[in-house]
Amino acid sequence: MFSISQTGAFFIIREKGKPTYEIVDGSDFLEGDDGILRDQTIRFTGKRNKGNYPSNLRRVVYYAKELKRSFNYYTNNFYLKAKDIALLYRYRWQVELFFKWIKQHLKVKTFWGTSENFVRIQIHVAIITYCLIAIVEHDLKIGRPVVEVMRILGNSLLVKDSINELFQPFKMEYEDGDDGQLCIDFKFN
Repeated sequence: MFSISQTGAFFIIREKGKPTYEIVDGSDFLEGDDGILRDQTIRFTGKRNKGNYPSNLRRVVYYAKELKRSFNYYTNNFYLKAKDIALLYRYRWQVELFFKWIKQHLKVKTFWGTSENFVRIQIHVAIITYCLIAIVEHDLKIGRPVVEVMRILGNSLLVKDSINELFQPFKMEYEDGDDGQLCIDFKFN
């Protein structure tokens, strides 16, 4: 965590276990409807935690009314409001769900570049592709999930059939005539 702080970035983590710390500054049991119970500046005193983060941290205790429980957050950001710290941690799960949806539906398994611009371009291209295929699925009344349509189109890139033919039910045609093929009848008693 300290290396993240030294680069100029900030982090928000949830408390794991029961770390030992001393309160440098802060208030206990704040009143208000925002759910913030404590907003404190702390310093870890335990050997392990103090070694990992030797500087001051901010501790925010947030009570989630809908879950009827409190959460302890630690951050190196002293500028944001305590409520914003709690909301940022909560909203990070929405970001996680968004990327899970991208990986499942847009077939973006890995990012080909590492720059922010490249990742944005790859996500935008994947979303545009998904939307175009959804429009085609809707207009042609294919009646299949967009993910399945994407899979079929991806597997049929080199096939010269039209899109309509790709999604027609497959019909096997059998000829009843004698084509010279030897037929073996098995009769069991």
